[in-house]
Amino acid sequence: MEDGTNFTYTSNFGGDWAADPTQPFLSGGKAQSWSPRIGAEEWTWGEDVARGVNLGGWLVTEPFIVPSLYEKYVNNSQNITVQDEWTLSLAMGSNLASEMENHYKTFITERDFAEIAAAGLNWVRLPIGFWAIEAINDEPFLVGVSWTYFLKAIQWARKYGIRIYLDLHALPGSQNGWNHSGKSRDYINGVMGIANAQRTLTYLRILVEFISQDQYRDVVPVLGIVNEILWGTIGETSVQSFYYAAYETIRQSTGTGSGAGPYIAIHEAFQGGSSRYSSHITFSYERRRFLSGADRLALDQHPVSLCVSQLSPNSTIFLYAWAIATNQSSKAFGVTLGGEFSTAINDCGLWLNGIGPGSSNPECPIWDDWASYNASTIASLKEITLATMDALQNFFFWTWKIGNSTVLGTSSNPLWHYRLGLQQGWVPSDPRDAIGHCASILNSAQIFDGNYPVTATGGAGAGIIDPAQTSSHAFPPPSMSPSFTGTQMTLLPTYTATGIVKTLSAPTFTAAPSAAVGTGWNNTADNSSAYVPVAGCFYPDSWDAVNASLPTATCT
Repeated sequence: MEDGTNFTYTSNFGGDWAADPTQPFLSGGKAQSWSPRIGAEEWTWGEDVARGVNLGGWLVTEPFIVPSLYEKYVNNSQNITVQDEWTLSLAMGSNLASEMENHYKTFITERDFAEIAAAGLNWVRLPIGFWAIEAINDEPFLVGVSWTYFLKAIQWARKYGIRIYLDLHALPGSQNGWNHSGKSRDYINGVMGIANAQRTLTYLRILVEFISQDQYRDVVPVLGIVNEILWGTIGETSVQSFYYAAYETIRQSTGTGSGAGPYIAIHEAFQGGSSRYSSHITFSYERRRFLSGADRLALDQHPVSLCVSQLSPNSTIFLYAWAIATNQSSKAFGVTLGGEFSTAINDCGLWLNGIGPGSSNPECPIWDDWASYNASTIASLKEITLATMDALQNFFFWTWKIGNSTVLGTSSNPLWHYRLGLQQGWVPSDPRDAIGHCASILNSAQIFDGNYPVTATGGAGAGIIDPAQTSSHAFPPPSMSPSFTGTQMTLLPTYTATGIVKTLSAPTFTAAPSAAVGTGWNNTADNSSAYVPVAGCFYPDSWDAVNASLPTATCT
């Protein structure tokens, strides 16, 4: 590896690695015998199955995933209440660059990609924050360094035959107010909602221009535009308006049709039934006309199973509803991904619910003590893992690894830790073992035959959207939460598309200094400007504008 250490790559699934330092963009590895080789064989949705893990906590940190990084600064001399990457960055102070880069360098390495392929997996979902591109005003994040590690991820993924679903996990102003959005408590909606969304559109454009280049497109075939946006808080009108604006921004850059840029993944925003573990079911089934005809628009669902009170032979029954919903979504909407799930059946675990006292569940000490699980418990947990994998079909477990706590001396949150589950037995050594878990329960009409709507995979008519849909999802929207309508909408602060667009840096190769690495911008005809603040206009704090006063006059 780069640090001089060695490891042996062992594949029990007919996989191989391939890399030539002097020709870094040749065809890459083959994760398993059944997975298409990077650069030489096309991925075909409906035939090939994405079996993946998230690289959570790496380029966007979370306290429960990397507790030791946070434990060091929970008690700090500045009396900063550390709860997310924003406050962690403030608490780190002058140590920010060294601390964060050491984390990037050590938490995920080339060896992890080799182990992921060796585990029978062929994709990773890789969360990234907008600060990989830039930060403005008083945003304290370390800017740009995470991007250099994303570039390493592309190289490692190519080498071992892993494809990347790049997910914009943290948006300006926060899309949900949770710690994994960069800053807790605040939201993208409110007085600065439009401006925050405009800024995000520029960042999406920058990302898609980079990954659409020939050197990277085979490794990064999916781009997620937002992680876990809160439909109920931001509002259906605003969410759908933003989704359409993001889709249009990306497809104006890439063009339409198979091979023209990545698939675009939209999150289902936790729509559906009242129970947490069925909340994804009805989004695309009842709203299957949303942007009908859109080119390669995928749906990302994040079901959770935290309501299983105890393990029993019936613990997996509710998962069959997930299978039915996934099949319905695939038939009616298009490629449907299980972007996040875990084996967890409760909310136990250090800081799973944020830095604080934790769950009130009296059984948490039992579940946290994974080293004491008996064979029966492990077998029951494995059934939940297998049934969920089969129900979601194209899945991404959250997450590949959980770092050790310096306080506990071990890893907490074991049921969110794929690598640990693989070692201990509640995650299968071959994820194909999941095939067929749901089939015996479903009837023939509920099975997905692998045929998506033709436009959903870039076929004939892709990109020709029903005019009724485009007109009903205009951006900016006609109204916004909490209660802006009519002339109030014209008073909301906005940015102007007059700024200089940034381009993202390409990797450098010591053994191939003259390699054609790309300019960072795939489409030279995409030359519109970036959204930036209007000079002379006053803007409320974009991270604390939910309750800010509405301006009394438009500033343009």
